[in-house]
Amino acid sequence: MTYLLEVDRLQTVFWTGQEEVTSVDEISFKLRPGETIGIVGESGCGKSVTSLSIMRLLGQNGRIKQGEIRFNGSDLVTWSESELRRLRGKDISMIFQEPMSSLNPVFTIGNQLLETIRQHTSLSRKEAKAYAIDMLRKVGLPQAEAIMNVYPHTLSGGMRQRIMIAMALSCKPKLLIADEPTTALDVTIQAQILELMKDLREESGAAIMLITHDLGVVAEMADKVVVMYAGQIVEEADVFTLFREPLHPYTQGLLNSIPRVEGDSNRLTAIPGAVPSIQRMPKGCRFHTRCVWATELCRQEQPMLKAVGPDHQVRCWVTQEQAVLSKLPQLQEVGI
Repeated sequence: MTYLLEVDRLQTVFWTGQEEVTSVDEISFKLRPGETIGIVGESGCGKSVTSLSIMRLLGQNGRIKQGEIRFNGSDLVTWSESELRRLRGKDISMIFQEPMSSLNPVFTIGNQLLETIRQHTSLSRKEAKAYAIDMLRKVGLPQAEAIMNVYPHTLSGGMRQRIMIAMALSCKPKLLIADEPTTALDVTIQAQILELMKDLREESGAAIMLITHDLGVVAEMADKVVVMYAGQIVEEADVFTLFREPLHPYTQGLLNSIPRVEGDSNRLTAIPGAVPSIQRMPKGCRFHTRCVWATELCRQEQPMLKAVGPDHQVRCWVTQEQAVLSKLPQLQEVGI
């Protein structure tokens, strides 16, 4: 099966007014139709910038410095803005992280939904309105017909989030980029939204790129997981391998910070320190300032992302060395 999305050595930079800083540093991953990839990491690690790079919505200060973003075999980096406008909302849709600022405050909800639906489908205005109302009902909004006539500022953050989700799903995209799609939603609505995303994937074979802090959502939705830290991918594996055998110390820290019901202690295990500023990245491994395993090699030289198993890659000097040592008995048996 061919890949729907191929991100190859993507590097995204921003101009601060004084210097150019790298926000996403040569990341690569692939996504097949019908597949869901979860992208996880702390705030500031480059997850949202990755999604905005794919959509080519970086603003005036941001640009893709190098790399390719191939969608159905065509490199989106080379596309014109008019070509991208036809693509956005139809073939690639995005649920943005900030529902408060993603809707236009001077147009009603109905106007904004109808514009998206009619621009990318052949439905008449009457048919598009009926379809829009149905989509609002599907995301759990009561009084959907009345909501069509109101302005965004009259609605709560959770309601606006559900409207953004309805808008993103309305044209049945081939690729759905969901940036924290369940933020500001209560648990019952979260479950409803995740089911809608699953339905889209099953009905149309859509691929989903899921950006989230919620590892529970990743465990439920994702086929494979990319862990990002300080603009780089530090680990990538299928979802079962990552949760069963996390190898990077940062991945282990994320999983250890999940609250657990069992056990006597309610104390959470936190990762010490904070994500470094993109303007002051440490020398060597970018995680060494927070890592209990850090060696002198980690402090001086940056590790590469390397395979340590089938479909499992990790960026860590210590883990890579352990992986090689664990295979020595097998290598000796076959005479290597």
